[in-house]
Amino acid sequence: MPDKSFLNWPFFEDRHRLLSAGLENWCAAHLPADHSDIDAACISLVAALGKAGFLQHSGGADLDVRTLCIIRETLARHDGLADFSFAMQGLGMGTVSLFGSDEQRQWLNKTRAGTALSAFALTEPASGSDVANIATRAEKSGNDYLLNGEKTWISNGGIADIYTIFARTGEGEGARGLSAFLVPADTPGFNIVERLETIAPHPLARIEFDNMRLPTSAMIGAPGEGFKIAMAVLDVFRATVGAAALGFARRALDETLNRAERQLFGAPLADLQMVQGHIADMALDIDASALLIYRAAWTKDMGATRISREAAMAKLYATDTAQNVIDKAVQIHGGDGVRKGSIVESLYREIRALRIYEGASDVQKIIIARQTLGAK
Repeated sequence: MPDKSFLNWPFFEDRHRLLSAGLENWCAAHLPADHSDIDAACISLVAALGKAGFLQHSGGADLDVRTLCIIRETLARHDGLADFSFAMQGLGMGTVSLFGSDEQRQWLNKTRAGTALSAFALTEPASGSDVANIATRAEKSGNDYLLNGEKTWISNGGIADIYTIFARTGEGEGARGLSAFLVPADTPGFNIVERLETIAPHPLARIEFDNMRLPTSAMIGAPGEGFKIAMAVLDVFRATVGAAALGFARRALDETLNRAERQLFGAPLADLQMVQGHIADMALDIDASALLIYRAAWTKDMGATRISREAAMAKLYATDTAQNVIDKAVQIHGGDGVRKGSIVESLYREIRALRIYEGASDVQKIIIARQTLGAK
């Protein structure tokens, strides 16, 4: 049984503990999913999570970041693809949850029910972490906008029903000239150019917009607010990326504790001081990560407008140390640790992307430094 003592920390309320227990039971009955067809698995997982009611927490006016983190941590500990499926329903519609019009918010009924999949299209070939460098353009054409450009590494690309897309509308230079749009996947001019494969398979795609016409009602917020909207959404969901990493790390420690019962030189592995040292480091990193993650989530839930520093610290520390925790688990498992299909081998592949997406580790250091310097 994984350690749940952290739920007694003052960050949490009874409703969080009840949610955790219910989700734990659901995961035990439904996970891991069949990964033989990744697209089908994600579609099925979203439907199942929606039917069980867990996607009700993925978006809306009552967004609770502690709840998002508990769900992501728990799902990731059981199945990385289940965590991905849940996370994209929240991130993909985060713009609408926070800034959408009444008409746009109708999509939340579908994404929270699990009957529609969502995606967040920010990254471009020449602008990953540098959001202000977005080149996709949305130009006025009568009462509409015409979009032309390209996005890449888009999660749920190719299977999503609704996309949040960021484009340059020209109200100013750099970050000041971006706007956000809500785009159904069947919009003429929207094309899936390429499906992308990674070391831990997820639905990813490169997409393009060829004179894609959108009504002005498709814009989320006001013209020129795209950068502010994107940063506000990432502010919320970056802490949840740390929570997913925490779930991976907790599973790695659980697998290591089981492995430590194995006999070596006539005694359990756990009797070796070197192994004990590794386990101590793993436990320390896990608790430190949890404290940073749930501090950030609690701070946002208590009404903070922005948590850029707290969220950056949580994501940076949790993802980097989870990589170390999982690496130690692989080492202690020996040859079984690198055997394809083993749990720690899959964790080793799963964790690496979390140190890149939604702001790479190096970018988080820049955010932390600027926030710290600005506080002087």
